[in-house]
Amino acid sequence: MEEKKLELVDFVVNTRKYKTLLTIKYANRKPYKVPNPNEIMSYIPGTVIKLKKKKGAKVKEGEVILILEAMKMMNKVLMPFNGKIKKIYVEEGQKVPKGHLMIEIE
Repeated sequence: MEEKKLELVDFVVNTRKYKTLLTIKYANRKPYKVPNPNEIMSYIPGTVIKLKKKKGAKVKEGEVILILEAMKMMNKVLMPFNGKIKKIYVEEGQKVPKGHLMIEIE
């Protein structure tokens, strides 16, 4: 990853203009990506215990898609809206990090 140079940036508070120096950590941060509602990502690191639905299955809002074990708790991952499962990127027993794409919906 390319390191960015330190730079002074302007900001305004109550009509007063200030300058501040951005830190290297801030300059090299991961850019924000708008979440795609058709992608179900892992919200915490854990292990996929059970896949409840298969590719191509029509699923209604609120149905359990898979169970993710994290910190000795079984977390049910629910379908956010009515749709069809386009692709499954995980397998039972697989460990996934936070932010990992698990299921794609169409």
